[in-house]
Amino acid sequence: MVRSTIIARANDALPLAASVDDEQTEQALQEHKQQSKLIFRRIGTNSEPRCSIESGQYTLHYLIADNVIFLTIADKSYPRKLAFSYLDELSKEFGTTYGSKVESARKPYAFVGFDTFMSKTARLYRDSRTAAASSNALDRMNDDLQDVTRIMTKNMEELLWRGDSLDKMSHLSTSLRTESEKYRRAAKNINFHAMLRQYAPLGGVALIVIFFLWWRFW
Repeated sequence: MVRSTIIARANDALPLAASVDDEQTEQALQEHKQQSKLIFRRIGTNSEPRCSIESGQYTLHYLIADNVIFLTIADKSYPRKLAFSYLDELSKEFGTTYGSKVESARKPYAFVGFDTFMSKTARLYRDSRTAAASSNALDRMNDDLQDVTRIMTKNMEELLWRGDSLDKMSHLSTSLRTESEKYRRAAKNINFHAMLRQYAPLGGVALIVIFFLWWRFW
């Protein structure tokens, strides 16, 4: 079943709305909600627009539409088609209601009122058998969803490993730039001193000649 939902802006991971979960759900999903924040920070321009990330007994499904990330945490056994059908419904309604206001939002959870629609829709999708039995839900799956085999699937360990690698590469790149700058300055100093050694004797001779001529004809 669908357990919890979070909506965030894609370019800066600002949370825009979230489902209001009871205390038991909050405790059960505390780790996975932290993982969702990691996913928001990892998403970039080349990220898959639809992805399922397996993490323990749950799967985090996300969909990106119009610079907004719609993410839901569902049981691992919950059908992916239903999860993305649910996210599709949220993205369409959110785009219609708040689409023009997304870029101007400055504070977290600026569209908290969207929880009413999320709660109502989540109830329809909470049980996979009930949702699948709904003819409207089946129509939406047939008409709106991509084939489930085209939805990228990852696991949280892979995401964490990739993020760690990106962080290491970032630090390495910074170190290389610093070292490169040091070597560039050192090379300039070496070239300058080499030029002095090469042309200083000639300059000295030229000064002597000029001084002699000045003294001779002055």
